Formats: sequence, C-alpha cells, structure tokens
Amino acid sequence: MNSIKKFFGIIWMLLGVGTYGILVKTALTQISIKPTTDTIVQWSIFVIIFLPITIGFLIFGWLAFKGAYDNLPSSSDEIV
Repeated sequence: MNSIKKFFGIIWMLLGVGTYGILVKTALTQISIKPTTDTIVQWSIFVIIFLPITIGFLIFGWLAFKGAYDNLPSSSDEIV
C-alpha cells in the first residue's frame, strides 16, 4: 500500500505541473488571439488563482512520495 501512495505522489506532482503548464499555454494562446484588456485580465486571474492549487498538488505529492502518509492512525485514540 505504501508503494501505491508513493506512486500516486509522483502522479500528483506530475498532474500539478502538467495542468498548470497547459493552463499557462492556453492563456498565452488566447491572449495572442485576442489581445484586449478584458482577455488579458481574465486569463491573468485564472493563472494567478490556480497557482496555489498547483502548489498544493506539489506539496501533497511530495509528502506522499516521501512517506508522510505511511503510518496513518486507525482510531482517534492514536492521535496525540
């Protein structure tokens, strides 16, 4: 089970970077097609809003890959 968690940690990191890359590429393409102020503002907001989400994907994936979730508590008595 721990190897699956590590594998999916890598998947989460790749998913975060890949989706953000696609978002930035799409933003640049749409801005170059119609370079008006409203298009630039709209896509800039999308890129800025999704940056913390991407960082969250990377942190979650890194922690899963490093084994931070290997020993999860099975009951509330184990939480200190």
